[in-house]
Amino acid sequence: MSKHITILGAGVIGLSTALYCARRGMKVTVIEKKARQRDGCSFGNAGMIVPSHFIPLAAPGMVKLGLKWMWNPESPFYIKPRLDLDLMSWGLHFWKAATKGRVDAAAPVLRDFSLLSRQCYEEIGLDFGLVKKGLLMLCKKQQALDAEAHMAAMANQLGIPAEALDAKATAALDPAVTMDVCGSVFFPQDCHLSPGRFIEAVEAEMEKLGVEMLWETEVRGFEVEGRVLKAVRTSRGLMESQEVVLCSGVWSAEMAKELDLKLPMQAGKGYSLTLTNPKQLPELCSICTEARLAVTPMEGALRVGGTMEMAGIDELITQRRVRGITRAFPQYFPAFEERDFDEVKPWSGLRPVSPDGVPYLGRTQRWKNLTMATGHAMMGLSLAPATGRIVSELLAGEKSSMKLDLLSPDRFA
Repeated sequence: MSKHITILGAGVIGLSTALYCARRGMKVTVIEKKARQRDGCSFGNAGMIVPSHFIPLAAPGMVKLGLKWMWNPESPFYIKPRLDLDLMSWGLHFWKAATKGRVDAAAPVLRDFSLLSRQCYEEIGLDFGLVKKGLLMLCKKQQALDAEAHMAAMANQLGIPAEALDAKATAALDPAVTMDVCGSVFFPQDCHLSPGRFIEAVEAEMEKLGVEMLWETEVRGFEVEGRVLKAVRTSRGLMESQEVVLCSGVWSAEMAKELDLKLPMQAGKGYSLTLTNPKQLPELCSICTEARLAVTPMEGALRVGGTMEMAGIDELITQRRVRGITRAFPQYFPAFEERDFDEVKPWSGLRPVSPDGVPYLGRTQRWKNLTMATGHAMMGLSLAPATGRIVSELLAGEKSSMKLDLLSPDRFA
């Protein structure tokens, strides 16, 4: 008989995991508390596949920059002041991880993870419109361009092609759009896609493979025996399983607590606005470096997203955060005005952010049949297929496609 896998969470990580497991002939059940027509973090994101992002969020200088930004509600990074022990513990871990040594160790791991995921996107065999034209890191000021050029040198040393460009060369790469920048760094291996279209393609394939989807089903606990999870308690009753995969995004930390696991996590709220009929449409995706904005063309529309707001499990729209995006975007793309977004409904989603900036991926020592796949922060879509492939390898008893030591879910135990 094929092994029965229960996957907790139907975001892009859970769906990718279900796809790879089902293609191996495993019996797969996915449990999701929301309805199928959901609008979570996997849908409104920037749709980027980014080998260029090999530096973890916890890096030297980020603590100082974060403290500077957090007093401005319109800045790219904001922490809502509150007495919260989990937040304070997360902050302490972040501070400890933001060192050069930690970044040097994490960079090649994130590189391998991202390149594997890009390969998976090319080989997955589904129609979802992958655009392989690269990404521009756009810089308004020379100081930012110098810093990005330094990052480009690091990227090239790691085997990730990158080229620093002046304003004229930047404009030549994407002549369909007007940019007001002093230069950029071009990452030719980066890609982009429409997240909704990718998820639709994966769900259609899973239906063909017979994956059982339990929508609007709440996880209420676990039945355990020794070091084994015998069943998942849900709003539909007990769901027995041979293997459990926890990939419930920001809600993973609370589930982990029920299993006596320490999984530091904060919800990093991000926002996006999508212009369905933009004045100009770039061909390449880009990052507005100083403003920390992501800009992505999506099948005729243009999505602009950004910010990292840590306010707990709170999905409400904060208008000042939205204004920070709409005010910054025209500074890089002067054909647009802030009022172009007046009729656009903002989207927000909660990213699962680990304190050291890398995901939790792998088996735990506490439970024999539990695998973690969460904490991908802004990289969920980018790393989803590789995550699904790796989890399926672990569940099949095979060697993982990459070393997972740095990603261990037990690293904060």
